Amino acid sequence: MIKSKIGIINYFKSGIKETKDFKIGIEHEKFLFDNKNNKRINYPKIKEMFAALLEFGWNPIYEKENIVGLNKGGRNITLEPGNQIELSGDKLNHMHEGCSESQDYLFELKQVTKKLDIKIVSSGFDPISKLEEVPNNPKQRYELMTNDMPLGGELSLDMMYRTCGTQLNIDYGSEKDFMKKFKIANSIVPISIALFANSSIVEKKNSNYLSYRSKVWQNTSRGGLPKLFFDNLNFEKYADFIMDFPILFIQHKDQYISGRNYKFKDFMNGRIDEIENRFPTETDLTTHLSTIFTENRLKKYIELRSMDTCGWDCLCAGPAFNVGMLYGNLDEVYELISNWETDKIINAYLEAPRKGFNTQLMGKDLLYWSSILLNLSKKGLEKRDLLSKKGNNETIFLNHLQKVIDAKTTNAQHMISKFSKNEDLKELYDK
Repeated sequence: MIKSKIGIINYFKSGIKETKDFKIGIEHEKFLFDNKNNKRINYPKIKEMFAALLEFGWNPIYEKENIVGLNKGGRNITLEPGNQIELSGDKLNHMHEGCSESQDYLFELKQVTKKLDIKIVSSGFDPISKLEEVPNNPKQRYELMTNDMPLGGELSLDMMYRTCGTQLNIDYGSEKDFMKKFKIANSIVPISIALFANSSIVEKKNSNYLSYRSKVWQNTSRGGLPKLFFDNLNFEKYADFIMDFPILFIQHKDQYISGRNYKFKDFMNGRIDEIENRFPTETDLTTHLSTIFTENRLKKYIELRSMDTCGWDCLCAGPAFNVGMLYGNLDEVYELISNWETDKIINAYLEAPRKGFNTQLMGKDLLYWSSILLNLSKKGLEKRDLLSKKGNNETIFLNHLQKVIDAKTTNAQHMISKFSKNEDLKELYDK
């Protein structure tokens, strides 16, 4: 049971690993559309798709009688609120394994989607559907979230039903190591937004944002980039932060109960009558940490969450970019960002979804900082010197980002120019 702050701190400490045991975990979401009518697929179609994927060795995950995901080894396919699907990858050693995992998943997905006439859209925001057109599914928690989330952020339902992101999970070797990595991760959020912008089209029109997904997440309940995250945040300060954070929901006896009237410290003090005043377990703590939707967050590892989903050709670029900096070149990157002013980072964070590379940070634009960080990442991946069977190190996965920076043109800008020529919806689908 988690009855005190020290219990939370010990939970974070239990995530500490030896450097040689550091892993990477990659998560990415995709939109699925019915090719016949250009509408998001409904839950019956999801069930057909999951049934077809069972042939590739996936195992079903049920909530009551409903299939809500698939599992194979350390990998999970989960169902998001608007029937987006997310691959939560295994804990892997390097980017070669990470990219191979994604390619295997793509191969399986392509067989199934072709058979069922489903099209994939790799974009940070649904470029076609209006919110009221998006179907839902029977996962219990989503009904509760749909009711409660809009109370704290006006675009919360857009976040749930119309966004897709790429996430990287990384380990830490000590509390000090966590503090450095978390400070970097939060400081570079504006650069991540600009560099990985891929959500410019909304409801079949140019949204005038490069990352509309980021705009939505900035106006989502329980989200944002708290100033506290720049303040030498250690395990105790993060524990204080989450203890004072409202609960979204509590799972109790196979039911999901709204936590809107309670903070986690109320749970820890046994003050919630609806659940018989029981104390939180480690599972309850993990659930609470998973429902804090900040740009980065801490569990027993660090989650980096500021990247729009992108196509299969650039899927490995974002994780590689961060692995190079945080695993390969931590001290040099930390030295670079340690003089950045918090207010200027937050201002750049707010402007980046619309202005992209033209956003200013510490007297330079984000294109400049993207180039600097890419070189530092490249240096870190070279230092790691982890080779594929063909003899390439992990820098090969940065080629996409080098092209973006050299051309000063993001995926979002490519989509604007490509789609605006003829406004053919087929241009939005993965090839």
